[in-house]
Amino acid sequence: MSQGFLELWQSTGLANFELGQVAMILVGLGLLYLAIVKEFEPLLLLPIGFGAILSNIPVAGISDPGGLLYYVYKVGIDTGIFPLIIFMGVGAMTDFGALIANPKTLFLGAAAQFGIFATLLGALALNALPGINWTIEDASAIAIIGGADGPTAIFLAGKLAPDLLGAIAVAAYSYMALVPIIQPPIMRALTSEAERNIEMKQLRHVSQKEKIVFPLIVLILCLLLLPSAAPLIGMFCFGNLMKESGVVNRLSETTQNALINIVTIFLGLGVGSRLSAESFLNWETIGILLLGMVAFAIGTASGVLMAKLMSRLTGGKINPLIGAAGVSAVPMAARVVNKVGLESNPHNFLLMHAMGPNVAGVIGSAVAAGVLLALVGN
Repeated sequence: MSQGFLELWQSTGLANFELGQVAMILVGLGLLYLAIVKEFEPLLLLPIGFGAILSNIPVAGISDPGGLLYYVYKVGIDTGIFPLIIFMGVGAMTDFGALIANPKTLFLGAAAQFGIFATLLGALALNALPGINWTIEDASAIAIIGGADGPTAIFLAGKLAPDLLGAIAVAAYSYMALVPIIQPPIMRALTSEAERNIEMKQLRHVSQKEKIVFPLIVLILCLLLLPSAAPLIGMFCFGNLMKESGVVNRLSETTQNALINIVTIFLGLGVGSRLSAESFLNWETIGILLLGMVAFAIGTASGVLMAKLMSRLTGGKINPLIGAAGVSAVPMAARVVNKVGLESNPHNFLLMHAMGPNVAGVIGSAVAAGVLLALVGN
């Protein structure tokens, strides 16, 4: 009887819990709190947090070979399929009209990617600290956090640094959720009251033909100049073409809604399965979280400074605030720009103007990922 009781006890979670697993379950609960109570990126943080809890339940083996989350990760994230499908869905929900109407904002999306490459150097510099030993592949995967593009960060981390995927994904989506908190102080510090008051002219009307041709042009340029970015850019442009062509509404609506929602669920659970205690509770994770904050701040500042330069070159026709939308947190960054603009001038509606650099930022982060893959990928 005692032997049977002992075997039963040894099969319970209480007998097998380790301190690290308890800590990671608390991290998962923290992510659920941010998603449910604070509503920070709930579509991703809720499944990531729940996946973290599941993967740290002792004995269950949910994320071990043969477990459900193991196959979810292997099939969808290790192969890069889930981020690419999400990129297709994002493309189907994106309107390139603002970028087409004001193509100069493409430079703002490009400038905001400076945070990625600055963070790459910072990650390599942190190798001087004890407990951190990042390869160039690791540093490249960490650096992409600066683009504020969750699917791109997951795609690149899955290719270059799968062991760091959990920390990179959590950092990327956490900082995307904190856009309304992180960006406004930087925007105000780098602009004057007069600059924030600049009112921009209404954008011209963009025809359907222009919207159909644009993703095809972007794809052709990608294929000619940077084929390594083709998976991300290609799926993004395909989703957008389905939307703008107007002939496959059923496919476009499915991509925008059911498909992207289903994949988001499994993507979050798959990322959460990488939040095991042994891979997350270390100095490298702390370094990734800190670098992510720095990367995002540099990207925001770079976009604003580029917009200030363009404002002066155009005689004050561009409000420098829209440069902050160059990071690819769509559409939250554009909404933050509009909010800060309205605080200075109640008649200053910048949302559509900010959508140009915001969409350009999505393209820019994908291009940056392609560059890093081409330079350091195996």
